[in-house]
Amino acid sequence: MSGIHHVTAIAGDPRKNFGFYTRDLGLRFVKKTVNFDDPATYHFYYGDEAGRPGTILTFFPWEGAPEGRRGVGETHQTTFRVPQGSLGYWTQRFLEKGIKFEALEKRFGESVLAFSDPDGMALALVGIPGAEDEPAWSNGDVPAEHAIRGFQGVTLLLDDATRTARVLTGVFGFRETAREGSVIRFKAPGDAQGNVVDIYEAKGFLRGRQGRGSVHHIAFRAKDDAEQGDMAEKLISNHGLHPTEQKDRNYFRSIYFREPGGVLFEIATDIPGFAVDEPVETLGRDLKLPSFLEPHRKEIEGVLPELQGAAS
Repeated sequence: MSGIHHVTAIAGDPRKNFGFYTRDLGLRFVKKTVNFDDPATYHFYYGDEAGRPGTILTFFPWEGAPEGRRGVGETHQTTFRVPQGSLGYWTQRFLEKGIKFEALEKRFGESVLAFSDPDGMALALVGIPGAEDEPAWSNGDVPAEHAIRGFQGVTLLLDDATRTARVLTGVFGFRETAREGSVIRFKAPGDAQGNVVDIYEAKGFLRGRQGRGSVHHIAFRAKDDAEQGDMAEKLISNHGLHPTEQKDRNYFRSIYFREPGGVLFEIATDIPGFAVDEPVETLGRDLKLPSFLEPHRKEIEGVLPELQGAAS
């Protein structure tokens, strides 16, 4: 299975971030852990009931982080799938919650409701025919029938699409399926979550700057270490790109590289998954630390802000 594994972004206030994604959007809080490289900072994971690849949006909430600037070399927008008939429900919910959103529009024949999170991250809901038959998680407020079904995909804002397109098609198995104005659509085989990458070509546009509300990186799926290794070899041999050594992130194993357009890409394994250190039934309830940080648990817990109602 190919496509997006997860998207990782930068937030500000962790409490606002937690409240927006679990309560307002109704995503499940899949994992509460820390940034392994900065353990005084949370690392939040939101997704579906089991935290399946293709549903996971993660955040580094750095309080006081400066606001990011959307521009070339960045992820322009992250989109979620919902049933086609649910966009009216979400429009009404956004009005009730005071969430900023834009007028409904059509892209590649699909209805799209664009909105933003408290940090200004660009998001959208895409109405997908048949999505009502896909697994759904309900937080008890958003009804399962209208719930988000994982990612539809991402839009990259690039100066030129050519070399990035070669990576998407030659390494990740996507193929170009359509063009609409300055936007080129690429899709992975099948109808799984996270199978769309759009490239918006904007030659000469201002370069982006990472900060609060920015996407830090996009992770693509590899079934296991062997498939990840094959992808790494293609990056080196066919594209002159040199990914990092593998890093163990507890719930997946990762390599990273900067794609030709400037966006940080990751290749993450589907295994072992988020239930490796706690049952699916209680995902997100307790703070989970990697073994090398466990001896410092008390110190870490002492600096992390409390999350009210953090159990999913």
